[in-house]
Amino acid sequence: MKKFLDEHFLLNTKTAQLLYHDYAAKMPIIDYHCHLPPQQIAENTRFENITQVWLNGDHYKWRAMRTNGIDESFITGDRPDREKFRKWAETVPYTLRNPLYHWTHLELQRYFGITDLLTPETADRIFDETREKLQSPAYRVRGLLQRMNVRVICTTDDPLDNLGYHQQLQDEGYEIPVFPAFRPDAAMNLGKPAVFAAYVATLAAVSGRSVTTFADFVAALKTRHDFFAAMGCKVSDHGLEEIYVVDYTEEEIGRIFKKALAGNVVSDMEHRQFKSAMLLLFAQWDAEKGWVQQYHLGALRNNNSRMMHKLGPDTGWDSIGDFRQGSALSKFLDKLDSKDQLAKTILYNLNPADNELMATMVGNFNDGSVAGKIQFGTAWWFLDQKDGMTRQINALSNMGLLSRFLGMITDSRSFLSFPRHEYFRRLLCDLFGTEMENGELPNDTEWVGQVIQDICYNNANAYFGWKT
Repeated sequence: MKKFLDEHFLLNTKTAQLLYHDYAAKMPIIDYHCHLPPQQIAENTRFENITQVWLNGDHYKWRAMRTNGIDESFITGDRPDREKFRKWAETVPYTLRNPLYHWTHLELQRYFGITDLLTPETADRIFDETREKLQSPAYRVRGLLQRMNVRVICTTDDPLDNLGYHQQLQDEGYEIPVFPAFRPDAAMNLGKPAVFAAYVATLAAVSGRSVTTFADFVAALKTRHDFFAAMGCKVSDHGLEEIYVVDYTEEEIGRIFKKALAGNVVSDMEHRQFKSAMLLLFAQWDAEKGWVQQYHLGALRNNNSRMMHKLGPDTGWDSIGDFRQGSALSKFLDKLDSKDQLAKTILYNLNPADNELMATMVGNFNDGSVAGKIQFGTAWWFLDQKDGMTRQINALSNMGLLSRFLGMITDSRSFLSFPRHEYFRRLLCDLFGTEMENGELPNDTEWVGQVIQDICYNNANAYFGWKT
């Protein structure tokens, strides 16, 4: 019987072990999509204890704790940090076969050198040991990033953000570039007219423009897009249920904008028309600047209205949705491609039923101008676990070129999440190694090792042009 989480974890053949340890493990990390707060990087935050760095903001853990019958006061409430950690430790033994079990113990090992299992019996000792280590300079935010060999971070930022912390890091010459990503989801959301009107007012203030018409609105957003570019941004990002591509006229969009700005509720069709117009504009701006655009598709958000009202969004009440993606996505990409306005694009699906759809869709618009111009993005959110990543890799392998894949992202708010890259790399090496030993792939370790290194780091480095 193998030891849990030893050096050959997930590596089931000698060849897989060779590929991982000699090729994948040493590659740096480019985290081209995450939700890390740039303020904590700029200020090199010191966390008082593991609860602050590990549990605060992690709705993966929150969902597991709720399912385990833990009261909300120990999750998002005001209970002391030690008590919250004890409740997480109480939950961990019940997460067997959930990726949280692997991630939890990988993170304890990689950051703190702790190999004991987290249980109610070990909770206080682990809390105290990690708290002591977190007081040292090596365990401030920047030390945690260095420990994981991170070379680039790309955060997720609203157009209204002044990017002050990004500027601070640039002025300092911080050794790990921290780039913003332009995520204008709120600029398309007319669901709550009062919220949208407040957004427009803030946009007018930060852009220094009066915004009373749709043309004004577009001009102000374009100013912010230009500002992000001046700050080194090369990436946009959209978190959508689906791509919107219904027909509209400029007159209709102008009327819809005025209607929402005046505080009136728009119809579902009007909302879809507005989103369609905005998505097309953003994509055209991205193409003009040579940016990479990312589309995260398929999340059904804020399902629990009671808890949404109590705690707000991004607190663990989202799920996989079953939206129809194919026809609208095809029409949207084709509309851009036909006018030579299709930027480098990464498509992520949250519903695994869409794996093959995405893997074949990207092939429709790879035109030979750039290797892997249109990408089937890595398994995302609920799918970034052993089965989800394997299924995504297999779909891409069968219907595209895995060798041109951009690899893993953390998509995380936690500075302890970087072992997810290791998790992905081990699975990748195990797939290649097993097929090499089965005679399904040639026993060319040097070439396969190069392909693995490309997927882990080199492809993303070339694709985004960050030249780390």
